[in-house]
Amino acid sequence: MQNVQGIETLLELTGQVVQQEHGYWVEIRVRRVEAIPVVPHGIRYALTLHEPGGKRVMGYDNVHAAKPSGGFKYAGQVLPYDHKHRHISDQGAPCEFKDAYQLLQDFFADVDRILKEVDKT
Repeated sequence: MQNVQGIETLLELTGQVVQQEHGYWVEIRVRRVEAIPVVPHGIRYALTLHEPGGKRVMGYDNVHAAKPSGGFKYAGQVLPYDHKHRHISDQGAPCEFKDAYQLLQDFFADVDRILKEVDKT
């Protein structure tokens, strides 16, 4: 069974837009759904970082399955839903959902990493 620690806190954050440095911003969208094997924690979420013009540059979500890399077909395989898009064109890389607090911590660590890269340019 998945750890549901922090789910209520995450649900309370839905709809929040958090301004970041350099005009970047974070949007948090979360909703409760029926727990099923590919969404055992019972929430759909999208945590996204956007550049000043609004384009998403990074995100964590479980709205769709992560696409397998390498161009191989995975007929009959259940693809992971919890994943992150590491940059604008990334189709998604699986990530483990431990609990909502860890999800937020990992997401904002990536936000900080990206904003530090922006500082260097």
